[in-house]
Amino acid sequence: MAGEPYILALILARAGSKGVPGKNIMTIADKPLIAYTIQQALDSKHISRVIVSTDGADIAKISRRYGAEVPFVRPAEFAQDLSPDIDAFRHALEFLRDAEAGLPELVVHLRATGPVRRVDLIDQAITKMLARPEATALRSVTLAFQSPYKMWLLDGDYLSPVAKLPGESEAHSMARQFLPKAYWQNGYVDIIRPATVLDEGSMVGAKPLAFVVNEREFEIDYPEDISKVEVALRHLQEVGEPVNSNGGRDPDRFPV
Repeated sequence: MAGEPYILALILARAGSKGVPGKNIMTIADKPLIAYTIQQALDSKHISRVIVSTDGADIAKISRRYGAEVPFVRPAEFAQDLSPDIDAFRHALEFLRDAEAGLPELVVHLRATGPVRRVDLIDQAITKMLARPEATALRSVTLAFQSPYKMWLLDGDYLSPVAKLPGESEAHSMARQFLPKAYWQNGYVDIIRPATVLDEGSMVGAKPLAFVVNEREFEIDYPEDISKVEVALRHLQEVGEPVNSNGGRDPDRFPV
């Protein structure tokens, strides 16, 4: 509609997954995995356009079938195992800028491998970002079960603290309730301003906004994750609510 901000959903889906080959288009609860994320973006009240960035012809074909645009092929050098997200984002934004002489106001980053999410939370995140023009990005986070103030790095045979607390020489020995709360980025929904990527060379920029999500995290990283995601998707579809809320972490993979 006229006057509404141009908000792009960008879904990254490379073809070369090693841990779970072909996972972006494998059938999960009767549909290709990527179809769930595409549909969530299409169902959003705020998202204007849905683009899939991929290097795979099969992924592109299925993405178009479920309503996404695939206006370019992601170059192979931006689709490697260790390729950072910013390379694919920069490529997509430069393509849109050069081919269409325009950029979206916001880019919503939705990961196809973590499809257990509610559309109303996507819209809440977008609304929050639109209301904070000073924010360079938004990241969804959840309260971390383990405090970084009690974590260590190995320096040979010796220990070095991961995080230090100003004014406290031994924060690692303090009771947990006296330590600052720490938050884990959970990948539920992230939002980036194009200038953050193109001008700052960053996925978060200087002033990232927090969006706290208290729902259990489900993502396909390993074969044993597939059945968990399938059960969670069916539950979300049938009940309209997540399986449970436990701070966004899967206790089977991240025990307390």
